[in-house]
Amino acid sequence: MYPELGQLALILALLLSVLLAVVPLAGALTGRDSLQAFARPLASGMFVFTGLAFAILTHAFLVDDFSVAYVANNSNSMLPWYYKFSAVWGGHEGSLLLWILMLTGWTLAVAIFSRKLPSTMVSQVLAVMGMVCVGFFLFIIVTSNPFDRLLPNVPADGQDLNPLLQDIGLIMHPPMLYMGYVGFSVAFAFAIAALINGRLDAAWARWSRPWTTVAWSFLTIGIALGSWWAYYELGWGGWWFWDPVENASFLPWLSGTALMHSLAVTEKRGVFKSWTVLLAIVTFALSLLGTFLVRSGVLTSVHAFASDPERGSFLLMLLGITVVGSLLLYAFRAPVVHVRSRYGSLSREIFLLLNNVLLVSATLLVAIGTLYPLVLDYLDAGKLSIGAPFFNTTFSPLAVATGLLLGAGIFSRWKKTDGGMLARKLLWPLAISLVATAAVMVNYGSFAPWAFAGVFTAIWIAVATLWDLWDKSASRQGRLHGLKRQSRSYWGMVLGHLGVAMVMAGATVVSNYGVERDVRMTPGDSAMVGDYEIVFTEIGERQGANFTAQYGSFNVFLNGKLVTDLHPEKRNYPVGMSVMTEADIDAGLFRDVFVAIGERISDDAWAIRLQYKPLVRWLWLGSLVMAIGGFLAIADKRYRIRVKAEEKQKAQAGNTAPGKPAEASS
Repeated sequence: MYPELGQLALILALLLSVLLAVVPLAGALTGRDSLQAFARPLASGMFVFTGLAFAILTHAFLVDDFSVAYVANNSNSMLPWYYKFSAVWGGHEGSLLLWILMLTGWTLAVAIFSRKLPSTMVSQVLAVMGMVCVGFFLFIIVTSNPFDRLLPNVPADGQDLNPLLQDIGLIMHPPMLYMGYVGFSVAFAFAIAALINGRLDAAWARWSRPWTTVAWSFLTIGIALGSWWAYYELGWGGWWFWDPVENASFLPWLSGTALMHSLAVTEKRGVFKSWTVLLAIVTFALSLLGTFLVRSGVLTSVHAFASDPERGSFLLMLLGITVVGSLLLYAFRAPVVHVRSRYGSLSREIFLLLNNVLLVSATLLVAIGTLYPLVLDYLDAGKLSIGAPFFNTTFSPLAVATGLLLGAGIFSRWKKTDGGMLARKLLWPLAISLVATAAVMVNYGSFAPWAFAGVFTAIWIAVATLWDLWDKSASRQGRLHGLKRQSRSYWGMVLGHLGVAMVMAGATVVSNYGVERDVRMTPGDSAMVGDYEIVFTEIGERQGANFTAQYGSFNVFLNGKLVTDLHPEKRNYPVGMSVMTEADIDAGLFRDVFVAIGERISDDAWAIRLQYKPLVRWLWLGSLVMAIGGFLAIADKRYRIRVKAEEKQKAQAGNTAPGKPAEASS
C-alpha cells in the first residue's frame, strides 16, 4: 500500500509542477496578481508531496520491504540501519528522487526567502523552476520509478548494497553534491527571468548572487567529500583521478566560480551583464550534463548509476531542450542590453575579466578531455583514453596563472588602478612569497619547476590576501576595530582565497613529495616510507555486522619512537560475494601515513601498500574554508540594506513634525 502512495505522491507533485510552470508565468506576463499569488502555494505543495514520496521510500528500506524492486536490489536485512537509510540514494532511482527532493526544496526556499522581491520577478523565477521540475518528474515517473513492485515473487532477502557504498561517505557526499548541482538551477531561473522581463541590472545580480554562492559552497563541500571518500575507501590512496564523472562535477564548479566573480562585477559596476547571464545558463547546463553522464550508461565508472539507453535518451532530450531554449532566449534578449560604464585597462574589472577567461578556458579544457573520447566511441571512430597526465599537464598552467592573477587583483581598484601604486603594493608580498617558497623547497629536500610554481602560487595568494586584510584593518581606534568593521562579504572573500591557497599547496606538495611503495611483507617484516618505519606484526580475523575481515597490525615508528598502530582490513561480504580493501590512516595536519592490505601472495606473505602523504589534509580543509567563506559572504548586510532603507523611509513618512501638515514631512 505504501509504495503505491509514494507513486501517487510523485504524480501529484508532477501535476503541481506543471501548474507552477504555467500559472505564475501567465500572471506575470498578463499582469494578473491573482495568478501570481499561486506561485508560493504551488511550490510548497510540490515539495510536500515529493517529501512524502521520499519518506515512503525511506520507510520501505528501514522495514526491509523487499517487494519493492529498488529496495531488493540495494539493501539486505543484515545491513545496519544507517546504511539502509543512505541506501535510499545508493542506486539510480533513489538518488534521482533525492535530486528532485532537493530541487523542490530549492524552489520552496526561493518562494520563502524572496518575499521582498518584486512579485513579477518571483513568479517568473518560480515558473522557470517549475519547468525544470516538470522535466525531472517526468523522467523519474516514466523511466525510473523507485516504487516498482516484485509481486507476487517477493525475494526472501535483498541483494545487498554495494560494499563500496557502505560507508559514511555515502551518507554525506551525494546530498552535498546534489545541493550544489541543483542549487545552480536557481541562478539559471533568475537569469531566464531577467531575460524575459529585460531587467539585467544590479538588483538582479544582487538577488541572484546569494543563491549562486550557496550552491557553489555546497558543491565545493560535495566534491571535497567525494575526494576524501575515494582517498580512504578505494585503497589506492589517491585523492583525484580525473575520472569522467569526477570531471562532470568539476565542470559546473569551475564555471560557477566564474559566475560568482562575474555577478560581483555586475552588482558593483553594472558591466558583464550578458556574460553573466550566459555563465548562469552554461553552469546549469553543465550540472545537467553531469546528470546525463552518470545515468545514461555512456560511462563505465564507480560513480555511474545506470546503463539504460531509454534513460540516456530522455536526459539528452531534457538537456537539449534546456540548452537550446535558454540560448535562443539569450540570443533574442541579451543584445538589447546596453552598458554605459567605463573602466581603465588596469582596473579590478579587467582583473576579474581575465579571471573569468582563465576559468572558462579551464572549463573548456576539462570538458574536451572528458567528452572527446566519448564522442569518438559513440561515432565508432576508435577508442581514446585521456587520463591524468593530459589533465595535469594542461590544467596546471591555467591553475597557476589564475592564482597569480588572483593575488595581484586583490590590490586593484574599481574603474582605474594606478600602475605605480599597484607595483608598490605587490613588492613586499612578492618578496615574502619567494622567500617562503624557497624555505618549503629546502624543507622537502628537492626542487622541481612545477612544485615551485604551485607552492609559490599558493603562498602568493595567502600573503596577498593577508596583506590586503592588514591594510584594510588599519584604524586610529586600533587594529581590532579595523578588523571588526570589515563586511561579512569581505571576510568571505578572505576565507575563500585562503581556502584556494590551502588546496593549491596541498595538491602541489602531495603530488610532488608524496611517497608510495608496494612491498611484500610477512609478519615481523619492516619497511620504510618517507621517514617512517612500518613494522608488520600480525594478521588476524574479525566478524563484522554483514562481513568477515582479515586485518593486519602495523606499528609506525619515527626516529625509533612508536607513533601509532594501524589496522587495515580485507573485508569479505558474503551476500554480494565482494571483497573490499579498508585502508587505515594515521592522519595529521601536515602528513598522513597510509597502509592498505593487498592480495595474499603466499601462506604468510601479503602485498602491502605504504604511502606517505604530506599536506594531503589541506585539500579538504581548504575546501571547507572556501565553503565557509561562501556561507559567510551571503550573510552580508547589503543583501538586506535596501529593504531596511525602504522600511525607514516609510517610518519617517508616518512621523510628521508638530504643527506642520502631513505633506511637509513626505
